Amino acid sequence: MAFYMPNYSREMLKMMFMMRSHHMLTDVTLEVEQETFHAHKVVLSAASPYFKAMFTGGLKECEMARVKLQGVCPTAMTRILFFMYTGQIRVTELTVCQLLPAATMFQVPNVIDACCDFLERQLDPTNAIGIANFAEQHGCESLRQKANQFIERNFTQICREEEFLQLSVMQLICLIRKDELNVQGERDVYDAVLKWVKYDEDNRYPKMESILSAVRCQLLTPSFLKEQMKNCAVLRRAPGCREYLAKIFHDLTLHKRPAVRERKPNTTRMIFVAGGYYKHSLDMLEGYNVDDKVWLTLPKLTVPRSGLGAAFLKGTFYAVGGRNNSPGSSYDSDWVDRYNPVTERWRPCSPMSVPRNRVGVAVMDELLYAVGGSSGSDYHNTVEYYDPETDRWTLVQPMQSKRLGVGVAVVNRLLYAIGGFDGKTRLASVECYHPENNAWTLVPPMRYGRSGAGVAALHQYIYVVGGFDGTRQLASVERYDTEQQCWDMVASVRIARSALSLTVLDGRLYAIGGYDGQDFLTIVEVYDPVRDVWDEGTPLTSGRSGHASAVIYTPSCISSYMEGLNLGGGEDKRHDSAGTGGGAGQPPPPPSSAPPPPPPPQSSGSAAGPASRPTEEVCPPSMRLTRRILSCRRGKRCPGKERSPSRCAKRSSSSSARYTLTLAPVPSARKASEASPGGGCKSKRKAPITGGGGGGGTTSDDHCPLVRLKKRITCFVSAIVSPTSCSVALPLPAAGTLGEQSNGATTNDDAILPTVPAI
Repeated sequence: MAFYMPNYSREMLKMMFMMRSHHMLTDVTLEVEQETFHAHKVVLSAASPYFKAMFTGGLKECEMARVKLQGVCPTAMTRILFFMYTGQIRVTELTVCQLLPAATMFQVPNVIDACCDFLERQLDPTNAIGIANFAEQHGCESLRQKANQFIERNFTQICREEEFLQLSVMQLICLIRKDELNVQGERDVYDAVLKWVKYDEDNRYPKMESILSAVRCQLLTPSFLKEQMKNCAVLRRAPGCREYLAKIFHDLTLHKRPAVRERKPNTTRMIFVAGGYYKHSLDMLEGYNVDDKVWLTLPKLTVPRSGLGAAFLKGTFYAVGGRNNSPGSSYDSDWVDRYNPVTERWRPCSPMSVPRNRVGVAVMDELLYAVGGSSGSDYHNTVEYYDPETDRWTLVQPMQSKRLGVGVAVVNRLLYAIGGFDGKTRLASVECYHPENNAWTLVPPMRYGRSGAGVAALHQYIYVVGGFDGTRQLASVERYDTEQQCWDMVASVRIARSALSLTVLDGRLYAIGGYDGQDFLTIVEVYDPVRDVWDEGTPLTSGRSGHASAVIYTPSCISSYMEGLNLGGGEDKRHDSAGTGGGAGQPPPPPSSAPPPPPPPQSSGSAAGPASRPTEEVCPPSMRLTRRILSCRRGKRCPGKERSPSRCAKRSSSSSARYTLTLAPVPSARKASEASPGGGCKSKRKAPITGGGGGGGTTSDDHCPLVRLKKRITCFVSAIVSPTSCSVALPLPAAGTLGEQSNGATTNDDAILPTVPAI
């Protein structure tokens, strides 16, 4: 019969610690600078391969009673010895920069893990570069990778800090060459480089040319390049840089394919789906997390709308035009609203020159273009663009044909308007807009005329999916090669439909929702151009058509929240419901021969509507995680930044706050949620699955988990993120286990109904 004494090893180590404290049976004295430490060789050898080799490897220290150690300070030695006898280590900002080198030298992996875990939790834009360099110096590869990932995801904040300005030329070039930089546009990288050069301009401007070659200047706009070549003082001192930018400017105006690829931030990717139609116009905004394959609910549109256009521009989601076709209210809209995914607030922009329902929307040269559409029975060939810097719309040369339900795409700074309905026929014609000439030219037409198709660009190709040909919904897919200027057919979608949205992400096309002539669809199909196959994706939470979609690489703060809470998982995957998709046998609204009654006037001058527009954005609480600043490069505590009372109202006032981590059962790369006391924040909430009702969800759906997270963030930070010290306890082995909407002269089959984006 065998007996197991769970506390034996703990009690034995406790006794050995007591014996060491009283110098009982100690057989070696360690000299560190001016201090001495008595210890047992057997304990040192068992805890450290360094000491094991020293005392058992035949070295002269084997017979020595006193051993002098170099390269370690008394404070670090004291803590490491304490750990060897107790399994506990206390890591603070003042000691971690001494403790980690000592633990590395003595090869004590548990202490190394504790230090790395502590530094990972202290990562902040002010210290991330220093921590990455510190980790590299001491061979902590996991910490180095996590620090570099933090730098990539928070580049726009990192480049404002002193550490960024102290980078060497090679370090800077290595950083800005990364595909994974999380920036809204290449201008962020260019501005960061210019700031770095100006920090020590006399010594750094000669290196500008080699640095500029690492910036993807081909992704900058011609207008910005022109302005820089004319006004930038640094470029005046570097004629080689001006020549380099002048060549790029020339290539861009000739619409050559860029020699560089767009960056792919290593952050959460989401597809926003806004508005739509199911029995009436919807005010839904949803987001599809591509990594976790779940739909999340976001704050609703200010007004229900279908037939709208949408795009992301400089980190902001824009909802443009559309039609509010709701009980007691029916009008086309010139409204433009923008949604900030960080503050989760909608804010109005200047309205378009005319209302535009079933409008085509695209981004070119950091300008938002609105193409075609209709206002009642008046079909538009007009085109205008919105400049977010000035909050103004500007009309450009109109198209040659009026186009309702038009598809638009941008390739090599050329805007293509594809298909649509001119009031008489479904068009197969395609027009191309040259911004330099302010002129539209015809290019080869499609094989089939169609309106309400999904249109998107991938590489040099433009894909046109589904649509309505005047008689029936289409499943065919055409692809236009902008370089060869020819059309060919590719694999058809599984279900014929119109009024769908088409979005590109990770080299694949996402065909979302739509109307098949009878039902409003939840289906999402994903096209792989390499295999020429459509696969089934995660369906929408409810059927809809006439919605708009766009892709966002989420800002770093949102990404960190989602990762910290471990958002997503198998248990959260949406289960399909027989009620999903509703609308079976529900016909689209009958066509109207006359334009809808004008909405009541508004003093703001924007499109009139029954709902009043918000005039200003309410400033939400700060979402920035306040962390104590640590600068390992200087090897001493950094004074850091003062925290505002609003961010720290609920934080503990004790300066000795600490947290205890058990390293044995938990991997060193913990999620913040694993350390969260009480599990107050749930991981992920799915958007509701409406079973045939048409609307935009319940009042509880107004905010996604990120909104609720913001309300608790001060408590969350207090408990997890910003301790002044860290105590890590390592348990001993003996311890216990651990559709289209019809408009004007269209037929009922052309029901392109606005859909709702699901996040």
